[in-house]
Amino acid sequence: MTATVEAASARDFTERNRKANWIAFATMVALIAVAPFVAYPFFVMQALCFALFACAFNLLIGYVNLLSLGHAMFLGLASYCCAHAAKVWGFEPVSAIAVGVLAATVLGFAVGALAIRSFGIYFAMITLAFAQMVYFFSVEAPFTHGEDGIQGVPQGKALGLVDLSNPWALYVFVALVFLFGFLAIERIVQSPFGEILKAIRENEPRVISLGYRATLYKLAAFTLSAGFAGLAGATKAIVAQNASLTDVSLSTSSEVVLMTLVGGMGTFYGPALGALIVIAMQNYLAQFGEWVTVIQGAVFVACVLAFRRGIVGELAARAKVSL
Repeated sequence: MTATVEAASARDFTERNRKANWIAFATMVALIAVAPFVAYPFFVMQALCFALFACAFNLLIGYVNLLSLGHAMFLGLASYCCAHAAKVWGFEPVSAIAVGVLAATVLGFAVGALAIRSFGIYFAMITLAFAQMVYFFSVEAPFTHGEDGIQGVPQGKALGLVDLSNPWALYVFVALVFLFGFLAIERIVQSPFGEILKAIRENEPRVISLGYRATLYKLAAFTLSAGFAGLAGATKAIVAQNASLTDVSLSTSSEVVLMTLVGGMGTFYGPALGALIVIAMQNYLAQFGEWVTVIQGAVFVACVLAFRRGIVGELAARAKVSL
C-alpha cells in the first residue's frame, strides 16, 4: 500500500514538473519574442548572450558543485577568436562563432585537466589563476590589439544567406543561438550523464565506490561548460561588433557568479533571469556611475537574505516543482 502511494506521488510530481517546465519555457519564448518591441533590441541581445553564459556557468556550479572564479576566460577567448576570424580571416558569422567555440572548448579541456583534481577553494583559485593568465595574454597578444581590442567586427551573412547587418535578422539569430544553447544544457542535465553529475555533487565518494570515474565526468562537464560559455562570447562579439579586455576581466567572472546566485543556482531558468536582472541594472542605472557596483552589491545581499535558493529556486520550492 505504501509503495503504491509513493509511486502515485512520484507520478504526480513528475507530471507537475513537466507542466511547470512547459509553462516556464513557453513564457520565456514569448518574452523573447515580445522583448524587442518594448526594449532596446541591442540590450535584449546582450542580455541573451549573458543569459547563455550564466547557464553555462550554472552547468558547472549548479550540477557538479565546482566554483570557477575565472569563467570569463572562456567567454573572452571565444570573443577574440570569433572577432579575429570574422574580421581578419573573412569567415562568415557561423564559421567565426564555431572558431570561438572550438578555442574555448580546447582551453576548457586544458584548464580542466589541470584543475579538476583539486577541490573547493583550491579549484576556484586555480581557475582564477588561469583566468589572470588569459587576461595578460589578451593584453600582450598582437591579434587582440591590447587595450584597444578588436573593433569593427563585420556581421556578414550567416551561412552566406542571412544578412546579420539587418537588426531584426540579427535578433532572431541571437535568440535561436540562445535557445539552442539553453535546450542543449537542459538536455545534458536531464540525461544519464547529467544524473551522474548530480550524484557527484551530492556524494562523490559514493559515486566512485559504484565504479564511475568521477574525475572524467567532472572534466567533461568543465569542458562542456567552457564550450557553451564560448558560444555566448562568440555570439556577443558578432552582436557588439567588438572584443575587448572587459570580456576576459575578473569583473565579468564575478558578474556571472552574481547572475547565477540571484536567479537560482541549480535551476534551469534561474541563471537566465539573474543575467537579465544584472544586465538591466547595468544598462538602466548607468547614470549612477560607479554606484552601480554598490547597488548590485545591495541587490545581491537582499537576494541572499530573502531568496536563499535564488529567485527561481524559491518560487520552485514554494510551488513544489523543479525549474
